[in-house]
Amino acid sequence: MSRIPADQVERIEIIRGTSGDLDVRGATQIINIVLLEAESRSSINYEVNVDHNHDGEIKPGAKLSLSGQRGAFDYLVSAESESRWEYRVGEEVSLLADGSLNEIIYRTTTRDAQPLVVSTNLGYQFGVSDIVHFNAQYEDSDTPQEDTRAIFDYQVTPIGLAHELDDIDLDSDFWEIGGDYEHTFSNGNRLKSLFIVNRKESDRLRNRFLVNPTDNTNNLFLGTFNRYQERIIRSSYSMDLTSNQDLEFGLERAETILDSTLKLGVLTATGPVSEAFGGLTPNANSDATVEEIRYEAFAIHNWQINDRMSLESTLIFEESEIKQSGDVSKKRDFDFVRPKLDYRFDITPSLQLRATVEKDVSQLSFNDFTANTSEQDDDQNAIAGNPALRQEQSWRYDLNLEYRLRDDIGVINTNVFYHDLEDVIDKIDVSTPTALQSANGNIGDGERYGMSLDGSLRLAMFDLPQVLVTSRVAVEDSEVTDPFRGYDRRLGRQGRGSYRYGFRHDMVSRDINYGINVNGSFDGASGVYDIDKIEIYGDSDDFIMAFLEIQGWGDLTFRFEATNFHESYRCRIRERYVGGTIATGVLNETEDSCCHAGEKYAIKIRGTF
Repeated sequence: MSRIPADQVERIEIIRGTSGDLDVRGATQIINIVLLEAESRSSINYEVNVDHNHDGEIKPGAKLSLSGQRGAFDYLVSAESESRWEYRVGEEVSLLADGSLNEIIYRTTTRDAQPLVVSTNLGYQFGVSDIVHFNAQYEDSDTPQEDTRAIFDYQVTPIGLAHELDDIDLDSDFWEIGGDYEHTFSNGNRLKSLFIVNRKESDRLRNRFLVNPTDNTNNLFLGTFNRYQERIIRSSYSMDLTSNQDLEFGLERAETILDSTLKLGVLTATGPVSEAFGGLTPNANSDATVEEIRYEAFAIHNWQINDRMSLESTLIFEESEIKQSGDVSKKRDFDFVRPKLDYRFDITPSLQLRATVEKDVSQLSFNDFTANTSEQDDDQNAIAGNPALRQEQSWRYDLNLEYRLRDDIGVINTNVFYHDLEDVIDKIDVSTPTALQSANGNIGDGERYGMSLDGSLRLAMFDLPQVLVTSRVAVEDSEVTDPFRGYDRRLGRQGRGSYRYGFRHDMVSRDINYGINVNGSFDGASGVYDIDKIEIYGDSDDFIMAFLEIQGWGDLTFRFEATNFHESYRCRIRERYVGGTIATGVLNETEDSCCHAGEKYAIKIRGTF
């Protein structure tokens, strides 16, 4: 949207129904931007910005895009480099089970990233029957990170003080190439084919040092490498069955490959050392390859029952084979049938009812198959893999009611949902005779349910049609049986709901607009349950972003943004157990920690020529 000049737009359409002719399949709404007819057009959009962070660091950024059309050829080429600087400050208070003070940790995290993203979208229409598109993207990102911790030990006299430093280097790059071709036959039927090829590599090295007055002692070496590749090809044929029914059917093949290695070295008094493990004693050396070949046969039937009702029916048959080699050799086959029904009824021109029933099968994260790192817990160096992991399945039931207010001054939308879950993925016990450990696994059946209310309103009744107020509130709950303790709890990382609200005022006569947006979540009950610890997230402040935009000299747009200017805190309580699991062990300590990334102010200048 930001790359399309406003003077080239004829109109913007909101498509609320489903249609085989427009390739609108299963989406709640589609925004269709119709451009003015022109034999040729060309424009260059650019943006330069400067971010001022709360630690005084100043970081620049820029975006540049060239878009246009020459006859049947349309193109878009863009490049951008945006700062991802973060300076996070936090404090953690640790109490022992008897309530006595154990530790206080003051920590800072400095993360410096400035990814470069280059992309292109090309399209060409051969006459009225054939059209082809080509897309490509490349992203390069190096993210050095430094974590410092000052640890005050209150269990010794005098109070002990230790300093730790984590030196983390992350190099990653990503590229993707894709394209599609569509041919329309003389009878209106269509043949479509597409392909996608991508690769992402991530090389992460973490060295932890105990900081001393004279030198630093390296006591942890943790290196991980992941190469993720994906190749997809899909073809489909669309045809009209009758004047109000159409059918699309086709086949998709996808190949996904993950190559992963992990090297863990620790400091020991007598163990052998290796330079490949940072001069420390090798503790783990994992090497794995996971490959999935997946086929999908699908059919989509669209039936316009009458002028007010439509029904879209989808049937997908999925068959896949997952092979793992390296530390573990294993091969498994899966097959699923995934039906879906999407019914829409325009009760009035302003009121629409939508009901959907869908069988969903989640895609597995291959990182869960192999040993990997934990970035959330300083005391946990690595986490185990689980080669027996299965896909999480669910039946999803959604009921949606949308009411558009008169004169297009606003929209009210309500949604009620219920998800019946099978093979829920969460932490399970994979302990060995010598070590207590967990991994992501399937813990049984569960359920998720809730509702949301969205609204937007232009204040025309107060003679302020340029003021737009938006809001959303969502409440939800869930249930699953905890695999360690045997009783019901909420799903991991599932809270009680969220909310957002904001407004925007467009002062057209003065070429000024400004606004503010607030996002937050309801406190409590969002937890992570592991074999020997429980983490509860809550009591976090709202995230706020305010902006002021001015159309100035030379058609330049000047935008000022203030983000997180009240320094919102993110908090967590972690309970650690010893002598067993969270069910069989005893509470050892409770860690209460909060952190914030501080405020950020940005100035952006946009222009088009």
